[in-house]
Amino acid sequence: QVQLVESGGGLVQAGDSLRLSCAASGRTFGRYTMAWFRQAPGKERDFVAAIRWTGGNTYYADSVKGRFTISTDNAKNTVVLQMHSLKPEDTAVYYCAAAQSGLGTTLARTYDYWGQGTQVTVSS
Repeated sequence: QVQLVESGGGLVQAGDSLRLSCAASGRTFGRYTMAWFRQAPGKERDFVAAIRWTGGNTYYADSVKGRFTISTDNAKNTVVLQMHSLKPEDTAVYYCAAAQSGLGTTLARTYDYWGQGTQVTVSS
């Protein structure tokens, strides 16, 4: 079975940095699209960033472009979201997602597997 486990969330101040990790297991993910989404209370689950597992093209939501970086570590089967210059608006539960055959888009419904999420809270 596919399992995605997020870690690295926490409580930080505006302007701080956090590094989120997603440990992937159960499959070989070489052709997958890996992504991060986030969801605040009462809000929809929104796209944050995506990358090919092989580390190719990257895509970012306009709200995080220039501040967040998505990357993969194939040796560790891990996808990372490095977040800088965090803002209170970034507060949300962050979810790791995987789409088979690199077919993922910015829409949550295009992803096949999801982690349980990790909470990121940014205070002003």
